[in-house]
Amino acid sequence: MLQPTKLKYRKYHRGRMKGKAQSGNQISFGTYGLKAIEPAWIKGNQIEAARVAITRELQQNGKLWIRIFPDKPVTSHPAETRMGKGKGEPEYYVAVVKPGRILFEIEMDSDNPEEIFTQAQSKLPIKTKIVKRRSIGV
Repeated sequence: MLQPTKLKYRKYHRGRMKGKAQSGNQISFGTYGLKAIEPAWIKGNQIEAARVAITRELQQNGKLWIRIFPDKPVTSHPAETRMGKGKGEPEYYVAVVKPGRILFEIEMDSDNPEEIFTQAQSKLPIKTKIVKRRSIGV
């Protein structure tokens, strides 16, 4: 499961997912990308499940880039614990995704990314769409 090796602080505030993605909203490496349409927290195991689904469909015929990383800790108290006693312990890590963020990119031989990204879309908790890189100077 994906998680950071080192953090500046062990516990973070929850924050808000207001607005659209300011960075990571354009395809930089591949020719096709999976773009988020709605905001969400995506867990590390969900990213891993989508990665496995994409690599299984690619089958050595292309290259994959993962553009998100779960670096925000989410804390919680154990079940049946009384109120108070401070903030809970970190349970898992999430990637904060805003609308417009590119989640995955692929470079491949064939021109049918729907087959590859369909399985990955079902593994993620948000609505996504498949986008193609714009050619520059045309």
